[in-house]
Amino acid sequence: MQYVYPAILYLDDGQIGVKVPDLPGCFTFGKDKAEALIMAKDAIEMWLWHAEDNQESIPIASDSLKIGENEIFTLIAADTDEYRKANDTRAIKKTLSIPSWLNHQAEKANAPFSQILQQGLKDYLQITG
Repeated sequence: MQYVYPAILYLDDGQIGVKVPDLPGCFTFGKDKAEALIMAKDAIEMWLWHAEDNQESIPIASDSLKIGENEIFTLIAADTDEYRKANDTRAIKKTLSIPSWLNHQAEKANAPFSQILQQGLKDYLQITG
């Protein structure tokens, strides 16, 4: 899923802090603006990924935020599908059934079952990469 959340950047003890008020507890820091924004994207994706995986409600992004005098408003795009692909590389064991004759042919050909299943699922779901 793709999301866009407003965030507030602020200076904190020589670092750039980022808070995402719509996502409770979602904040991070960076040594400069670029690092802070990269860290914020990561923090938002991690927060949303956890919520999605645990069937928790996803807060609606605010249209605007009230910011202080030394704060900067920005929007941060997040993609939990891309985040999940990059970070959730756990192998899951699946039990499945195929016809005996097909299993025999595949074993004879030393077919890599797991790779074939993964590629078949990616093709079926139209997932690239």
